[in-house]
Formats: sequence, C-alpha cells, structure tokens
Amino acid sequence: MQKPENHIFICGSTRLNGKVQGACQNKDSHDLVQMFTEEVMDRDLEGEIMVTWTGCVGICEKGPIVMIYPQQTWYGEVTEDDIDEILDAVEEGSVVERLVIS
Repeated sequence: MQKPENHIFICGSTRLNGKVQGACQNKDSHDLVQMFTEEVMDRDLEGEIMVTWTGCVGICEKGPIVMIYPQQTWYGEVTEDDIDEILDAVEEGSVVERLVIS
C-alpha cells in the first residue's frame, strides 16, 4: 500500500486503560468508521484516503470527532449524513465549515 494523501481519523472513545466509553462511542463512531471506509472504497479512493479509528481525543462533548490530516481539520458531532459532504471536501481540498471544531 502506498502512503495516502489524506488520513481520516475517527474517535473510538478508547481510554488509555483500554476501556471503551465516552460520547463518540455512544454516538456510534465505530459505525462511522465502517461507513467512511465503504464510501472511500465506493469512490475508488483507497490509495488516496485512509480511514482509521483512534483512542479518545478528549473532547467528548463534541463527539463523534472526525479528524482530517494533513489538513488538520477537526469536525465535531459528525453523523452518517455528513460523510458524503466531508469526503467531497477532502477531494476538493476544502472544509465543511458547519462541522469545524474551532
């Protein structure tokens, strides 16, 4: 596999002690990982965009959190309905302003 141009990280609410708890997990962030991955595959972007779930990123009140790198864009309160718009923005090099955590 080649190094992807973009990396999408999705908070999985796993704490350092290994426990899974928190707002992101409680709001189905694990399902978001699968949905983002499937949409990336449907768009034939596997070599360009990688999707990974992470441990807790510490801002549970904004969960689920989605982080786009290398742009360093953080999105909060992401739902399934936001996936297409986020991926469109990644492809266009733009951001979805209404979701940005500032």
